[in-house]
Amino acid sequence: MAIALFALALAALPIASAQADKNISAVYFTGIGCPHCAKADPVVLNDLLIEYPNLIIVEYEIYQDQSNAPLIFSYNEIYESGIGIPLLIFANGQSIVGDIPIMNDARNVLDAIGSIGCPLPDGTSADIRFLDMSKMPGNPKFWTNDRVVIPGPGTDAGILRDLLLEENLTKVLASGNFRLDHDDMVPLSGGQIKFQHAATIGQSSIKWNGECPDLPLPDDETCDNESAFGYDSPRSLEDLTVIKILFLAAVDAVNPCALAVLTLMLIAILTYDPKARRKILLAGMAFTLSVFIMYIVYGLVIIRFFQLIQAITSIRLVLYRILGAVAMILGILNLKDFFRYKPGGMMTEMPMRMRPKLKKLISGITSPRGAFLVGAFVTVFLLPCTIGPYVIAGGILSALEILQTIPWLVLYNLVFVVPMVAITLLVYFGTKEVEDVSGWKDRNIRYLHLVSGSIILLLGLSMLLGLL
Repeated sequence: MAIALFALALAALPIASAQADKNISAVYFTGIGCPHCAKADPVVLNDLLIEYPNLIIVEYEIYQDQSNAPLIFSYNEIYESGIGIPLLIFANGQSIVGDIPIMNDARNVLDAIGSIGCPLPDGTSADIRFLDMSKMPGNPKFWTNDRVVIPGPGTDAGILRDLLLEENLTKVLASGNFRLDHDDMVPLSGGQIKFQHAATIGQSSIKWNGECPDLPLPDDETCDNESAFGYDSPRSLEDLTVIKILFLAAVDAVNPCALAVLTLMLIAILTYDPKARRKILLAGMAFTLSVFIMYIVYGLVIIRFFQLIQAITSIRLVLYRILGAVAMILGILNLKDFFRYKPGGMMTEMPMRMRPKLKKLISGITSPRGAFLVGAFVTVFLLPCTIGPYVIAGGILSALEILQTIPWLVLYNLVFVVPMVAITLLVYFGTKEVEDVSGWKDRNIRYLHLVSGSIILLLGLSMLLGLL
């Protein structure tokens, strides 16, 4: 009997020794779309895992997967960790919140704590080797230095544990009903982690680097044993933001009420001094510059408002969908003005009751300085009919830090004021009279609504469907 037990112990040594190194665990809360997480994610889920082979990170993403969001409140009640993200929690009660603290302090904490179990939301901790990963609350991902395991319902707890801890993955995969696939990417905030291999069993998956398993490969798949693990921040994510911002700015740029205000201002200057072409140029540019500056200020206020709302960590994805729905509604209202036009349409044109006051204000402009001051003031009148696309843009840009949004706001408003600059130059060089510009606007106002409505409706639909 003693000999048999000794033999069993010897047989278990390879697995036990492989698992013994995996003795530091931490829970990490992050969110795809969180600008601070975009800085911390590659450190926690890439750099630290490479530097500390005995580290296991249990990741909870709370923006895209809102079933994870309540857990941050549960952990906060026990560990007093706060509810901001990114957030790293250890079972000894230590927690680090924020991108800079995580990047600066995580290594010091890991060097000091030694062996520690996985912190659980009820205040207990457990060694990952004996933890039933299939019963963890929410939808966690389990990361080690060369792999990530994403549990799904119905997968045996022992298989999940072996996938995470066993060095010989080929042996584990060959023992189950696994199939290799092409899904070797894991999205993070601002980028993604690319692995060398990926496999699924039921609704669970594993992505890893290392030797090619002795399993059938998917069509057109070759097995490459070169390391592919690393953080990738593709420019396509930024390019998508450029597309959205340019579309929204283009919609705003052809807004009839913005063009109407400028033509009223130029008419006022011409009426006061018909021969003063240089004054027309300076007044038009001063008015445009004033609108440009004020709209950047309004944009910063809008973005900051959305960022304060998003302090409620579970609202990010909902907010994006709401913005998509608002864009669709705005598009439909503009299309309505194409088919059944009525001046002063809600959210598409300046309300009729505001127009006499605005006209009276503009009629008093006699100089470029006056045009600049009035331009700043009349932006308040412009807001009701131009605010829709700008609010949507502000909601999209609120995922960035406030200083990072300034170049985007400059880009948006440069596009927004292009028609104002063009009209000013046309009148200055005598190519067009102000009355011609005003008449063209009035004749084509329905088509301006058609263009605006079509663009923003398609953008809103793409946002709702997750295409942009």
